[in-house]
This record gives sequence, C-alpha cells and structure tokens, in this order.
Amino acid sequence: MSAATLTVRSSKAAREWGPALIVAVAVIGGWQGAIAAFHIQQFLLPKPSNIATALWNDRSTLWPAGWYTFKEALGGFALGSTLGVLFALIVARFQRVGSALMPIAIAANAVPIIAFAPIFNAWFDPLQPTSKMAIAGVLCFFPVLVNTLRGLQSVRPQQIELMRAYAAGEIAIYRRVRIPTALPYIFTSLKVASVLAMIGAVVGEYFGGSFDALGVLIRSDAQILDFVTAWAGIVVASVLGITLYLAVAIAERVFVRWAPGGRDV
Repeated sequence: MSAATLTVRSSKAAREWGPALIVAVAVIGGWQGAIAAFHIQQFLLPKPSNIATALWNDRSTLWPAGWYTFKEALGGFALGSTLGVLFALIVARFQRVGSALMPIAIAANAVPIIAFAPIFNAWFDPLQPTSKMAIAGVLCFFPVLVNTLRGLQSVRPQQIELMRAYAAGEIAIYRRVRIPTALPYIFTSLKVASVLAMIGAVVGEYFGGSFDALGVLIRSDAQILDFVTAWAGIVVASVLGITLYLAVAIAERVFVRWAPGGRDV
C-alpha cells in the first residue's frame, strides 16, 4: 500500500471519526466539570475520573463478567437474526402464510422486553445463558424480519420479468436478484440488532443470572450503593455493544462493497 493511499485513508478516517471524538471529549469534560461546579453527589452521578479508576482497579472482575454477558448477547444475536431472515424469506415467498404469521410477530414485538425476562427465566434455568439468549433473540428478531422483508420486496418488477424471460425459477430469482438486493437492508437491521442484543442480555440478567454475569454485577453494586463500579460495568457493556456493532459494520463493508451504505462504518 502506497504512502499516498495511507494518507488518503487517514484523512478520511479523521473526517469520519474526528467530530465524534471531539464531542465525546467535550461531553466527558463537561460531565467532570459540572460535578465539581454543582457539587453533585456521587450516588447521583459519579465523576468520569472515578469511573475510569474503577474500570482499572476492578478490571479482573468487570471484563470477565462483560465477556460472559457478551457471549449471551452474541448467541441471542445469532439466533434472533437467523430466525428473522428465515421468517422474512418465508413471508416473502408464501404471502398467505406471511399474512397469518405477521400479526403474531408484531404482537410479540409489542410486548416490553422487561415483561419477557422473568418469563424466560422461569422457562429456562436462570443460571444458564439460555434464557438471556432467548431474550436477546426476541429483541433482534423483529427489526431483522422487517428490514429483510422490505429488502426482498424492493426488487424492481423489470428485474423479475427479465429473470423469468430467461426461464429462471424462484430459487434462482432469490439467489441472483432478491437476496443481493436485500443485503444492504439486512446489514442495516443487523447493526440495529447488535446493539439490542447486548441490551437484552443485560436486562435479562437483572431478573436473575450467574454471579459471573455483568448485569448481575451492576445490579449488586447498585444495591450496595457502589455506583462508581456500577457505572464502570455500564461502560464495559457499552464498549462490548459497540464492538459487536463495528464487527457487523466491517462485515457489511466486505460483503456489500457495491452498495453506498456498505462503504461506511
């Protein structure tokens, strides 16, 4: 890779990420200054410097707990996204089946996830990751379903007519036209689901889970008024959620290079 190419890419990355970094630094600085200026109590809002100290001092506890929860979120993300794509394929191919099943999917998505959490913990062993994966999967399912279905149905009629003029069957039409057209929509939904998966896993742990889980750790720290460590756990959850989001965005750049949205993380 030439030096000119590296320079161009570095300048592009600076333009893309520079404003976000500036805003982040400004928010953290304002947060720290506001606490000192208005004498805000630590139980209401700890200082970012104290949270950073807790992140370092308790790293041997926070990051293993975060990894445990991240694996739950990743399992739920894979489960919910896969079922969402498969369900969308069925709905797009068999419209009568889809018209019967879509109201059920909409009704399930309308239920607040905080209501599902204790139910899934009753269905599965609350100390096992299965219940948390199920909660994360429910959160991921609907956005993936809706966006994938929209992508599959956004094909221009002329493309379908041309494929049929070449005697292409439904499988060939899906493989060569519908699915490639739907890929940008699918990756958009996967980026949304990647964030929701971490939320679902942590929320599920609030209602019971292994002592190795991040949500349980945050809840326990808040109950004993150790809000600094609780905030440090929230930071760990945010970092891991962003990591999963970036992984999906990188995969989009690899597999959907021809689409404008696939060139941006």
